[in-house]
Amino acid sequence: MEIGIFVLILASSLLITSGLAIEKKSFPLSVLRKFSFSFLKKEKLNLKKNTLILCLIIFFLTILITHSLLLGIIVFLIGLSIPKLISRFKELERRKKFSNQILDIIMTINSCLKAGSSLLQACEVIAEELPPPACEEFSLVVKETRVGLSLEEALIRLNERLGKIKELEMLINSLLIARETGGDVIKVLNRLAITIRDNRKLKDMVNTLTLQGRLQGLIMSILPFFFVAWVLMFNKHHFDIMFESSLGRMLLMLALVLQVIGMILIKRFSTVKM
Repeated sequence: MEIGIFVLILASSLLITSGLAIEKKSFPLSVLRKFSFSFLKKEKLNLKKNTLILCLIIFFLTILITHSLLLGIIVFLIGLSIPKLISRFKELERRKKFSNQILDIIMTINSCLKAGSSLLQACEVIAEELPPPACEEFSLVVKETRVGLSLEEALIRLNERLGKIKELEMLINSLLIARETGGDVIKVLNRLAITIRDNRKLKDMVNTLTLQGRLQGLIMSILPFFFVAWVLMFNKHHFDIMFESSLGRMLLMLALVLQVIGMILIKRFSTVKM
């Protein structure tokens, strides 16, 4: 059993490392993960194929060493899920970085328009001067316009590619409406920047005010499990009576259900949707 646990930990570590290595190798293409070019779909298929091959190898090695089919299936399922979780985490991290650059993007566009440049030229400036991921995404916008797409379509595709970030959607809608109606784009961008700053100040204030409630919820959620572990360290048979009788098992199930309900309620009460 100890060998099986060791193999499980080793297999999981290898899968995490391989997933990171594959993601790192394909990072220039992962920027375009949701872009509709065939070579990007092929890259994503290669990632799945490499993960599947590695999972199968570790699956058979686990069965060969531990002689446990159940443990091999567990390792195989963990191996399939880890690279997907890593990829999802990278996407969320990239979206967060881009969201933090929205104000810089607005100010850059505003400065270019004040200098007499067009919106497309402002996108080129962003692609050249701002750090990733903004420069990479706007370089795609520029490339799309060069191969025949209109600027409006390229901006809409940018929003879809990044998962429809709310602040980016506000920026794109403001630009498109101002271009169609002939409004003052500079004034619109100034007001949008002020709105985004105020929203972020409000979010920070709400997060600060709800921090105590969230910490209390976390502590109250994990406290029963730490209590049980602490008691079992001194007396391993302390809870045997709860498992031996039907009433005890029913009370344990009821306690577990109430614990989950309490965790959900605390999470909802301490979360404010903005």
